[in-house]
Amino acid sequence: MTIQSPFRSISSRSSFSPFKRFFPYDFNAATYIDAVESADGQLLEPGVKDAINSFVVGCKTDGIWDAIKACCILAGARTLNGALVPLVGTAPTNYNFVAGDYNRSTGLVGDGSTKYLNSNRANNADPQNSNHNALHISTANSSDPAIFMGDGTGATAGNNRIVFSTVASSNLHFDSRSGANGAVLNVYSTNPTGFVGHSRSSSSLASFRVANTTTSHSMASVTPTATNVHVFSRELGGVPTNARIAFYSIGESLDLEKLDNRVTRLMNLITYTQTAGLPDLSVMDMDAAAYIGGAYRAGGTLS
Repeated sequence: MTIQSPFRSISSRSSFSPFKRFFPYDFNAATYIDAVESADGQLLEPGVKDAINSFVVGCKTDGIWDAIKACCILAGARTLNGALVPLVGTAPTNYNFVAGDYNRSTGLVGDGSTKYLNSNRANNADPQNSNHNALHISTANSSDPAIFMGDGTGATAGNNRIVFSTVASSNLHFDSRSGANGAVLNVYSTNPTGFVGHSRSSSSLASFRVANTTTSHSMASVTPTATNVHVFSRELGGVPTNARIAFYSIGESLDLEKLDNRVTRLMNLITYTQTAGLPDLSVMDMDAAAYIGGAYRAGGTLS
């Protein structure tokens, strides 16, 4: 059942409060939305605002919000400037991305050469045994090798990396404050799309998530490097990715599956709001809209 109000539709599944109509958004979500609109120079659509608010509230409900220390939603905003407004933490420094690289539904696209973001979040800003790096890839990388995210090289102990390379029969690499050359997922032989990330919550194990699956690996932690984590590349050089990335997060350890679910839902809802001919999100059940958005995001239609 849906109850109509003069302000917005409120699904009976939501936690309705009589004060919600006066305070429609979570404080952190509202602060971020205001900053994005200021950077854009215009207002966001109500549906985009609802998608952002749902993500923030959902992360808080799941108990993962406080672990996120540096984060950008690289989609949804009307302009590149708006997309680089941080949801949490310090704004990234933009190296060579221009307005034409940005898509409101799918994020920023790299060039495999000169374009990357410095998150301005040092790898050692979080505890040695409590850390995560994660991103959402909308369009697969096509270069080899390619660095999605990181701060050091494979030979740098204590670094974080998410790298794809078929050199020496290796495929997807993760480093999580480990010794040189951390976990290598040889079974993942294609460039990933969707959510990819790693999280460490102990001195002996690190978790990795790709293709909707989380695995753990025995990797003893060492003192983390002090260099900044970059997105689309790494601080200590290497080959940037030419993938399209729509989200990144850095911070303390968290449940990767929960973050994956929230980020994927956010991206699906943003796609829904950008797809012509669909009903306004304010009159849609959010879960149904996320399902529809996911279908369009995957290249399908619901005709």
